[in-house]
Amino acid sequence: MTTSLTFSDTVSGKAEGDVLVVTLNNPPVNAASAELRQGLWRALDHARSDNAVSAVVITGAGKSFVAGADIKEFGKPQVDPTLPAVVEKIEASEKPVIAAINGVALGGGCEIALAAHARIAHSKAKLGFPEVKLGIVPGAGGTQRLPRLVGCLEAVEMIGTGKPVNAEKAFGIGLIGAIAKGDLLSDALALAQSLKGKPVLRTSERIAPRSDQATVQNTIAKITLKAKGQMAPGEAMRLAASASTLSFTQGLSDERETFLRLRDSDQAKALRHVFFAERDAAKVDGLEHVEPLPLNKIGVCGLGLMGAGIATALLSAGYELIGYERDEPAAEAGKARILDILGKNLKSGRIDQADFERQAANLATTAKLRELAPCDLVIEAVFDDMTIKTELFQKLDLVIRSDAILATNTSYLDPDALAAETAHPERVIGLHFFSPANIMRLVEVVRCAQATPQAVATGFALAKKLGKLPIVTGVCEGFIGNSIFSAYRREAEFLLEDGALPQEIDAAMEDYGMAMGPFAVFDLAGLEIAWARRKREAPTRDPEARYVDIADRLCEAGRLGQKSGRGWYSYEAGKRTVDSAVTEMIAQSRAAKGITPRAIASEEIVKRLIGAMADEGKTLLDKAIAARASDIDLVMINGYGFPAYRGGPMFAASR
Repeated sequence: MTTSLTFSDTVSGKAEGDVLVVTLNNPPVNAASAELRQGLWRALDHARSDNAVSAVVITGAGKSFVAGADIKEFGKPQVDPTLPAVVEKIEASEKPVIAAINGVALGGGCEIALAAHARIAHSKAKLGFPEVKLGIVPGAGGTQRLPRLVGCLEAVEMIGTGKPVNAEKAFGIGLIGAIAKGDLLSDALALAQSLKGKPVLRTSERIAPRSDQATVQNTIAKITLKAKGQMAPGEAMRLAASASTLSFTQGLSDERETFLRLRDSDQAKALRHVFFAERDAAKVDGLEHVEPLPLNKIGVCGLGLMGAGIATALLSAGYELIGYERDEPAAEAGKARILDILGKNLKSGRIDQADFERQAANLATTAKLRELAPCDLVIEAVFDDMTIKTELFQKLDLVIRSDAILATNTSYLDPDALAAETAHPERVIGLHFFSPANIMRLVEVVRCAQATPQAVATGFALAKKLGKLPIVTGVCEGFIGNSIFSAYRREAEFLLEDGALPQEIDAAMEDYGMAMGPFAVFDLAGLEIAWARRKREAPTRDPEARYVDIADRLCEAGRLGQKSGRGWYSYEAGKRTVDSAVTEMIAQSRAAKGITPRAIASEEIVKRLIGAMADEGKTLLDKAIAARASDIDLVMINGYGFPAYRGGPMFAASR
């Protein structure tokens, strides 16, 4: 006979013979809220005082064990019992406590599991410490208990990167003691029976397995370099590495002090802003109760670099794909390009052989547009020319169903003008992917003027299914991202005329945390696209507006960026070097305008460039192109390399 118990609204208990099974149930993700902590505390008290209980099994409801802290408590006064207190209470139990990890155990959830005296997991479980992604370190003993189980090297990598491990990996490194062979709870109960009457094994009392210190330090150096100025990874790895030299008590004290210090840092505040921004981005006005159309078969027109990347992302998400090109050789080349990407995914371990075969089987390419007829949605990724795109969409009007969605991947062209040339403008949306589309997370979902809410909702849902971050934008030239980037470019060129050099501007922004400085980015992307845009705009440009012609002169001289071996820099043997010819060209341009250059400090460079982005962002908000400032921050972080730990240009400017 089983006896049911209630310890709180989110924690229940059930006696299975002499084992108390405690189930944590705080949907949707089983966060370690105050109520859950209180319920778990009461359950442990009950187990301690009830002589009929000889062991405890802690498990979760649904797909999560405990998926971390409750975000509703961020920035609020702490409520007892704290997570560190609960974790210590678990480990201090004289009766064996078994963590039956049914699903995701992240952050505080992993710390609860570490404090248990034994751990068994479902084969689909994942365990990890993502705290560094919020600018903090584990704060309930994770940096000290994990190394004592898996060694400092594995702990440094897990805690420093924030990447979770699957059950197989967790078992291999000693994080869990077993993977359930049958029913998780049944196996956990059997484990509990085997531990009855034996001394409990407390993780804090273990000695960390030996790790080669040179390898540990090399790993720390690599992760620190990749973190590019973010404080939390370095601090987290320092704490994990210290477990081999400090006592548990000393390490725990250091961890707590570091956690509290980082929790109140500017970086943590910025990363919390980003976290909440992503939640807000999922709430789109006008789509609250709109059901997206079901999608099974999707077409991609144009199988160059961008189209192949989009196709790969679609195949990875399980869709059937029909790729279209202008002729059979181009279609075959496109297919080979897609299969090459899939092959690289297989070789790197991102997919297994079965996934590769399934995705390859879902791929078809054609040079016959009529073969796109069964598609529920078609994405065009052809050359960014209005005439080419218009002709393609008008031909698609004659082929695909009237309720199928047409999506354009244009970066700068007006999708409203494109939609107006089609038979069904209400089904036309923008899906602006970023290259490489199979890797980059951002997708701008463009809400065209005549598009139905269902069409927009379908594009939004598709991006989410692909594992992307969809941000809804209105129509303007360049949408959110390229509008902001154009303002960034303009201000960078103003700084050139005023006295800074490309390498000085790039160094200032890279020190700030940008993945690359602006002029290095311009060279990487190629200068001819922006040049063509400036030439298009020339007839309507305000003659009184400040205009810098240095980039035009570079292009006229054939300096089109990395691909030509020369741009803002020279690229002899592929290495970026400062070019005196560019410095001279800049000096001549200043002289022609009578500008006396001045030394510009890196602080001013950063302030002006962030300010230019924020000013353009405010314009987009005023015009309702962007729904919220945080959406702009997400676009710049996920599409343009803005450091997440700075919070995005709108957040940074507001600080």
